[in-house]
Amino acid sequence: MVDVGKWPIFTLLSPQEIASIRKACVFGTSANEALYVTDNDEVFVFGLNYSNCLGTGDNQSTLVPKKLEALCGKKIKSLSYGSGPHVLLSTEDGVVYAWGHNGYSQLGNGTTNQGIAPIQVCTNLLIKQVVEVFAWGYNNCGQVGSGSTANQPTPRKVTNCLHIKRVVGIACGQTSSMAVLDNGEVYGWGYNGNGQLGLGNNGNQLTPVRVAALHSVCVNQIVCGYAHTLALTDEGLLYAWGANTYGQLGTGNKNNLLSPAHIMVEKERVVEIAACHSAHMSAAKTQGGHVYMWGQCRGQSVTLPHLTHFSCTDDVFACFATPAVTWRLLSVEHEDFLTVAESLKKEFDSPETADLKFRIDGKYIHVHKAVLKISKLGTGLGGDGGEQVKVKEQNGVGGCFEDESERRGNCLVRCEHFRSMFQSYWNEDMKEVIEIDQFSYPVYRAFLQYLYTDTVDLPPEDAIGLLDLATSYCENRLKKLCQHIIKRGITVENAFSLFSAAVRYDAEDLEEFCFKFCVNHLTEVTQTAAFWQMDGPLLKEFIAKASKCGAFKN
Repeated sequence: MVDVGKWPIFTLLSPQEIASIRKACVFGTSANEALYVTDNDEVFVFGLNYSNCLGTGDNQSTLVPKKLEALCGKKIKSLSYGSGPHVLLSTEDGVVYAWGHNGYSQLGNGTTNQGIAPIQVCTNLLIKQVVEVFAWGYNNCGQVGSGSTANQPTPRKVTNCLHIKRVVGIACGQTSSMAVLDNGEVYGWGYNGNGQLGLGNNGNQLTPVRVAALHSVCVNQIVCGYAHTLALTDEGLLYAWGANTYGQLGTGNKNNLLSPAHIMVEKERVVEIAACHSAHMSAAKTQGGHVYMWGQCRGQSVTLPHLTHFSCTDDVFACFATPAVTWRLLSVEHEDFLTVAESLKKEFDSPETADLKFRIDGKYIHVHKAVLKISKLGTGLGGDGGEQVKVKEQNGVGGCFEDESERRGNCLVRCEHFRSMFQSYWNEDMKEVIEIDQFSYPVYRAFLQYLYTDTVDLPPEDAIGLLDLATSYCENRLKKLCQHIIKRGITVENAFSLFSAAVRYDAEDLEEFCFKFCVNHLTEVTQTAAFWQMDGPLLKEFIAKASKCGAFKN
């Protein structure tokens, strides 16, 4: 969980103010400005207010948070900031607002006057939801991608080789820009003096150019530091290139790289990468939950990924970045009280309090009948209707209702399978030990633990078995969790097996994800044993579908 209190500037707030924060950002040359959104969608700012970057309508600094009325209730979705500083944010409706420093028209309003308050960016963006790439502002190195080095006073669509392509992610260094497409291709443009575009040279680019060195991988995420770039592939591989004065590439030395290089993080699969245009450091989180950092860490040059005690990459920037800014808009969750599910965690598989045992593969799991069959009007175990413990009706999480009267009564059941078992004439209702032979011990234990904790802790290989169980028991939320685990563990070797399992268990979202992965790595996947051992009808269906989407074209 993100703790905003780790950023020094938030120590100015009271515990009550901290408790109300749901989203937050720290920015500025010295990390002296902050913006946060409360649980009732009010927006506040405080800090130095250099270049009017707080958007309060004046140039006064403030240690006491001031409300930005113009943004309250707007449902902020993302926020970015630049040198100056200036601030850009977008709402869930796709509307863009800007304010702060504007010496190079970076606010996109056609002038160079500072923006003292949030104003909607209208030119070329009005009545549009922002899903395409537009750029504007300072352009001395071609970072706007317009084909020239003239500053761009209003938003201009980045076209050239990005024309009719679907961009799903963008990142900006100090004077360079990067974009990721839905098919995993990466493009870069702007300043390239340190090789941060990854093109194999150090020449600036006035329009987007594909990073050809990454043609054999599918990139999911890209982030930029001041003058270096990190990319994460769908197989959990990390690549880095560009400036390396502080070891921010993680190669073990301080030599710049003009082309992407694979960076090893203790042979673990990487699931998230982090960098910020105002800093010379990098961070990554692995599938095992380990967080690493390298680069300029509190003035010290760390040239190899260093394992930290942090639980998220955000903490790395709070404690070690210079300046201590946020690399993304923080999402904050608070545990103001213990839910029933949290209280039950320590009682799971406890022989002292259990009144029922499941026997699987000769091993016992100790549980409580009351927990397995519990139901409550209106909410799930947590009692607050929150997402963490919420249970839905049929086709949701709670499985199938026994009769129509339960649906009318809005009785939301924790697990319909066990509720039926213990509130009917099943033989199991009178037993103290129940034998399970259709599922393995790890799978069934994970399922029971999920009923106590709402979490799943299984490797991707075992998650397939849990997906089978979730399908059998009508546990649709559990199916989604299994699919999420499987997606993060997909590889060339297991991709087609996972695709087959997704089809078998009617997991449409997972099926589409596995299909796209197989297509993106078609040559390698077709050389695996799993591909050729697949039954004929499914293999024919895959080949036909892949052919329709152009997978076999030269």
